[in-house]
Amino acid sequence: MALDVLIVDDSAAIRKILQRVLLQTDVELGKVLEAGDGLEALETLKTNKVGLILSDINMPKMDGLQFLGRVKADPECRDTPVVMITTEGSQAKVMEAVTLGASGYIRKPFTAEQIKEKLIGLI
Repeated sequence: MALDVLIVDDSAAIRKILQRVLLQTDVELGKVLEAGDGLEALETLKTNKVGLILSDINMPKMDGLQFLGRVKADPECRDTPVVMITTEGSQAKVMEAVTLGASGYIRKPFTAEQIKEKLIGLI
């Protein structure tokens, strides 16, 4: 069954790179949706059910940790795996993401192989 994915990052370039990386994995993709911040992502999730969310931590309007908290509090979305993709070097931020329910994290810059390895464990 094809996997619908939501990519949440304030950088359009990073969103496109992630799309290309997803295509390089052996995962059968359905829709790949994009959002520029947590608020936009929440709006997207109101009308789209996805099987995976890839989210940056540092974003304007609503950061990735606030977004993650809202996703995990929503009965419709709480079981959706969320992988944080970040430049954040702080172990405290990473631990906060895990505590909030993140399924894992990947540090930028990332490779296609790192994304693939993380996805294999989740889907």
